[in-house]
Amino acid sequence: MEQRQRGFTLLEIMVVIVILGVLASLVVPNLMGNKEKADRQKAISDIVALESALDMYKLDNSRYPTTEQGLGALVKKPTTPPEPRNYPQDGYIRRLPQDPWGADYQLVSPGRHGKVDVFSYGPDGMPDTDDDIGNWNVGNAGQNGGSGSK
Repeated sequence: MEQRQRGFTLLEIMVVIVILGVLASLVVPNLMGNKEKADRQKAISDIVALESALDMYKLDNSRYPTTEQGLGALVKKPTTPPEPRNYPQDGYIRRLPQDPWGADYQLVSPGRHGKVDVFSYGPDGMPDTDDDIGNWNVGNAGQNGGSGSK
């Protein structure tokens, strides 16, 4: 009796590799798109939280921190004028978050878009580009008449 070897032919292996390549080309871009969406959503959440802390700062001190004092004024009492008169012992937040791309969030006070602008330069890290994410363009931030309203 003749024994036949079992196994895959080269053609079968190549077909499987092509199928895997096609599947990977469909799945990987979708995963990358989800990462970008998740990064954008994290930035939006951070901006909304920073805006809320800024509103608390204003309630206590009748003004927002200046651009020079920056968002650091939410963590540590500013020593540059105008110094806040009612600053809580532990500040308004424990630490400043970084945006999903590893950069610091920015504060402009008074803002160009509202009373204060809180924003990230976005994925490209460059100012004044279409991918910037700020409290003026995140949808629901500032709708309560707070710092993001015009």
